[in-house]
Amino acid sequence: MNACDLPSGVDAAVPGGPVRGVRAREREAFEANKLERRLCRLVGQAIEDFAMIGHGERVMVCLSGGKDSYGLLDILLRLRARAPIDFEIVAVNLDQRHPGYPDHVLPDYLGGLGIPWRIEVQDTYSVVKRLVPEGKTMCSLCSRLRRGVLYRVASELGATRIALGHHRDDIIETFFLNLFYGGKLKAMPPKLQSDDGRHVVIRPLAYVEEADLSAWAEVRGFPIIPCDLCGSQETLQRKQVKAMLQQWERSHPGRVQTIFRSLGNVAPSHLMDGSLFDFKHLMADGVASLDGDRAFDPPDMVAKGGTAA
Repeated sequence: MNACDLPSGVDAAVPGGPVRGVRAREREAFEANKLERRLCRLVGQAIEDFAMIGHGERVMVCLSGGKDSYGLLDILLRLRARAPIDFEIVAVNLDQRHPGYPDHVLPDYLGGLGIPWRIEVQDTYSVVKRLVPEGKTMCSLCSRLRRGVLYRVASELGATRIALGHHRDDIIETFFLNLFYGGKLKAMPPKLQSDDGRHVVIRPLAYVEEADLSAWAEVRGFPIIPCDLCGSQETLQRKQVKAMLQQWERSHPGRVQTIFRSLGNVAPSHLMDGSLFDFKHLMADGVASLDGDRAFDPPDMVAKGGTAA
């Protein structure tokens, strides 16, 4: 695989003639190289920060046919080629028997990668259609059934890690969905124990923006499989949250990344969960605290020793 396998341009179609066409392709190659380096850096950093993959791991990459999972597999393969540790990658796709599903696409793609892969066929689509009333979202039940199948396959393959393609934007959106509709401060963790307690699930794309994955999919020309074959769409709530975040980013560039950083900078003593901080037994100990009773101070006020709550 080559980061510069870009769609070829046609010089004659570029205003200004062949020279300008060559420059355009050179610029595309330069931007693609920058994007590849950024993706590899961010994925590598997430893997290191959360100890996602160690020497000798067998990583099962769950491939749906969407841009995110293609990008995950592609970047992990690049990192493995240059990593100081040795680990295995096996790609797994769950064919849920959606009507119109192009079942030749992934075998054709995976067959050229030189890695082990498996297509698991389970008709969960019929189960979901039978159990979920018409007009109701199928995503929750479908997701639970899919996880169960993937956990079983991971055991059969001897996988020590299950890698999912959720990215930074998914994590932030999930945080607000839980905040607005679930009454919880909860997002998607970068690393967790599976529901059945037998596997470790990782999200190596945790630091990666969705826009970068879209751009990388275009650069690489992945054979994308539509995600709406089941007839279900993103829930209205998730669409609303996504639109809200996009509006915030347009109005205040950098705000979404600030929100994301906050998920790793939690102060339990300034929340209200007694299971995380022992409010009942809190006593004054006579020792000054830099945190004190500050709820929010601008950074310059903190530096000057301000005490506003």
